[in-house]
Amino acid sequence: MAKTITFNELRKLKDSLPDGATHQIADKLNITVQTVRNYFGGSNYEFGKNAGVHIEPGPDGGIVVLDDTTIYDMALEILKEQNKD
Repeated sequence: MAKTITFNELRKLKDSLPDGATHQIADKLNITVQTVRNYFGGSNYEFGKNAGVHIEPGPDGGIVVLDDTTIYDMALEILKEQNKD
């Protein structure tokens, strides 16, 4: 199911993740780390793929539509686990 958030919210989530979280997500999903980075706003498509993220210019960094929230949900779960400790 698609989710719409601002680009700044997406970057804040990425910046809140602990070291190694992008590698952890990539390993669990069997995708490249660069694909995970592209999901969070990166643009290196030589080593990673488009991860179903569409960005439209606008306030707060623009609007981001996430076609698939799997990576987003995994990032939230990692933060939830981190904050449990």
